[in-house]
Amino acid sequence: MAQLERIPEFTAPAHGVDGVLARMRALGADWPPRDGVAVFNRVYLSVTEEVGRRIDGGTFTDPAAATALDVRFAERYLRAVHAAASGRRPPACWRPLFQYRRHPGVRPLQFALAGINAHIGHDLALALVDTCRTLRCEPADLEDEFDRVGDVLVSLEERIREELMPGPDLLQVADPLTHLAGSWSLERARDGAWASARTLWALRDLPVVAEEFRERLDGAVGLVGRILLTPLPD
Repeated sequence: MAQLERIPEFTAPAHGVDGVLARMRALGADWPPRDGVAVFNRVYLSVTEEVGRRIDGGTFTDPAAATALDVRFAERYLRAVHAAASGRRPPACWRPLFQYRRHPGVRPLQFALAGINAHIGHDLALALVDTCRTLRCEPADLEDEFDRVGDVLVSLEERIREELMPGPDLLQVADPLTHLAGSWSLERARDGAWASARTLWALRDLPVVAEEFRERLDGAVGLVGRILLTPLPD
């Protein structure tokens, strides 16, 4: 991970969606294509580009709120990257991806799903709470923006699976990759993120309890990520 130590500026807040995109493109330029984090970065870059297009195109009823949520969301991933590059421990939800990023027995689709799992299952809930604090609003006030960002992710999930799955001649119903990929659902992860965000918001005046909930969420999402990254035979 030494190649990332030259980017300390990534710790600073991003300026809008364009700032987030610039950071992700710079990261992608530094990593080998087969690197597991690079695989996720490409997926997330395409998602963020699509969100940016929809914000510019008027899809969101509140573009400023959508931009704030998108940037807070992306910054949690970028901070995890910087922590790993600096020799510090990223959140538990991200650790499996960084630990297994160069494992030859892990397929590209697994890397993509593990990153999406960490980012949706853990980061999205915390990003929503961060955005509510910044905008001084309730989670319900951002439900439309939350749902529309989630819709982008869901719309791209099938394409991601199609692009990263091996050819159909290599797949059988009992194939381990088919089974593993089919055991995780982005829709369910998104629903869980919304429930977690509402819980964290309800606990905002109980910081000790809120922190315990956050840590348990982080650990549980990390466990799912580790399962998704189970090395598979050729």
